[in-house]
Amino acid sequence: MTTATIADTQTARAELDHLWSRGTAFLGTEYAILGGAMSWVSERNLVAAISNAGGFGVIACGAMSPDLLAREIEATQALTKKPFGVNLITMHPALDELVQVCLRAGVGHIVLAGGIPPGAAIRAAKDGGAKVVAFAPALVLAKRLMRMGVDALVIEGAEAGGHVGPVSLTVLAQEILPHVTEVPVFVAGGIARGDAIVGFLEQGASGAQLGTRFAAGEESIAHARFKQAFIRAAARDATTSVQLDPRFPVIPVRGLVNEGSRDFLAHQAETLRRFQAGELTKEEAQLEIEHFWAGALRRAVIDGDIETGSVMAGQSVGMVKSIQPVKEIIDDLVSQAVSALAHRSGRRGE
Repeated sequence: MTTATIADTQTARAELDHLWSRGTAFLGTEYAILGGAMSWVSERNLVAAISNAGGFGVIACGAMSPDLLAREIEATQALTKKPFGVNLITMHPALDELVQVCLRAGVGHIVLAGGIPPGAAIRAAKDGGAKVVAFAPALVLAKRLMRMGVDALVIEGAEAGGHVGPVSLTVLAQEILPHVTEVPVFVAGGIARGDAIVGFLEQGASGAQLGTRFAAGEESIAHARFKQAFIRAAARDATTSVQLDPRFPVIPVRGLVNEGSRDFLAHQAETLRRFQAGELTKEEAQLEIEHFWAGALRRAVIDGDIETGSVMAGQSVGMVKSIQPVKEIIDDLVSQAVSALAHRSGRRGE
């Protein structure tokens, strides 16, 4: 490596630190890289590994009870002294109590997901000294959330795994980033490389959130078969669940196509037949459809049932080539970002 290249790299690293300085200041981390909250996956081990590597881990509360969440936070704090957050689902019946659990444990960042968060939950979190992060799937909702007092936003594209909206990140970034400067905005969905992160930082993002790459990380408790399914998959294998009839809504969830996803289509068709034959009421038919995937994510993640379980994954799964330690994943992302900036600087200097 020449002296000039070393200088370019040092300059590029300083530029990266500047580009995401708002994000790192908000999170209290070395890098503005968040771990996406993934049920059954984003628990103490993965969250602590991300935070210890300089990123920002986020516990996925999901359907946890307040007592269980309190224990998970305590266990995570035993593994890291670095900042991490907790993701709470707004429709959880004990949302208010879960917010208080986070505050009593000294959690500095609460992520409210799964819909427009109640104003009372936002106020309670902020009054308790925590910073509030929420998801904005459109500019109008971003503005509404800021009026409600959220401290930062995540814009997540349809490329992401799990529950997703209909709009790609490339479109959301153009719609939202130029017009939201009041709070930090983190981008998510389909991100697997540091040079891609740089592109969004230059558009005005403050950092990025990744899930799929971390789910296949060495410290992830996901079953070995779950991780191997990621390594074998191509981007086109991660598709959203299909809805057969608009009378019976299906929440779009992105995951790897398998026997279970094919059976779900057959299950919907049979349920529709029974409804039309008068064997089921509309409410009973809707419940039949909704209950099909009950427990399916746990079966895939914990038990390794990748055939009938729900193997949630983003389209970035095609770039997961090996099971890496979380620190190595983050180091790779930062190295790719720095290299991209150094390359651009070198080209400008020609």
